Amino acid sequence: MLTSYKKFATRYFSWITKKYPEILKTVDSTIPKSGISISPKNYISCICLAAIIGYFVSLTATIIILMLFEFNILVSILFIVFIPFVAGVLIFIGGIFYPYQKTVSRNRSIETNLPFALSHMGAIASSGVPPTAIFKVLAEFKEYDVLAEEMEKITRNIDAFGLDPVSAMREVTKRTPSEKFKQLLLGIASTIDGGGDLKTYLKNAGERSLFMWRTRRQKYLQRLSAYAEFYTGLLIAAPLFLISLFSVMQMIQPEIAGLDILELMRMSIYLIIPGLNIGFLVFLQMTQVEM
Repeated sequence: MLTSYKKFATRYFSWITKKYPEILKTVDSTIPKSGISISPKNYISCICLAAIIGYFVSLTATIIILMLFEFNILVSILFIVFIPFVAGVLIFIGGIFYPYQKTVSRNRSIETNLPFALSHMGAIASSGVPPTAIFKVLAEFKEYDVLAEEMEKITRNIDAFGLDPVSAMREVTKRTPSEKFKQLLLGIASTIDGGGDLKTYLKNAGERSLFMWRTRRQKYLQRLSAYAEFYTGLLIAAPLFLISLFSVMQMIQPEIAGLDILELMRMSIYLIIPGLNIGFLVFLQMTQVEM
């Protein structure tokens, strides 16, 4: 099904990348690092087809809704014109930015697991096994998530394509989304090329990476403590004080500046306070440090 979809999209929409090469440039650098196994040209064709399908699906849904409910004729025309158009544009824009989001997500996963993987690699290297065995062990350790996938690519380059470990690592550095992992692989390659002690290199790199992880974690916990005090003061104590104040004012003067105090209370309880809490949760999610 997906193969047929991709072939159809490429056949009828590949001309878009030729006519508008700037669209291709937006995903050309992110697709290889996002883990999406499709060429940038085919990907653009697929999201163009998805946008058109989304346009007609939303157009059909809009017409059905307008048939079920009575709307002004002008409003109906506006809905039919704008809602499908907006749906198609949003699908296209979302498709353009999806590889970037995937790249960021993969980078976060790699750098979260890297300190522990380095310690694991150092422990394996201390037994005297060759680098190929280290990569194979970590590739099978699926708890490392995307990092295990990157190790599996190195193993595949060695076993399936016959590359030596150094060439296999350098090939992976061209597509990995993590700059830290890239520098690690280049460091391992330089150590092997220069005849250095890989065990010592991995041990030092692991200790340094774990120290940075502990420091980052400690700073994040300190920020969380400050956020908790801010939340308690602004989003728990202040709303209670405000509602109490409104209750007293309602008994003295039911309106303020032409606004009904009871309506202000309802707006605060059902809109403002939940909105501030949702905004705070979004803020925490955006500033979260992966542990």
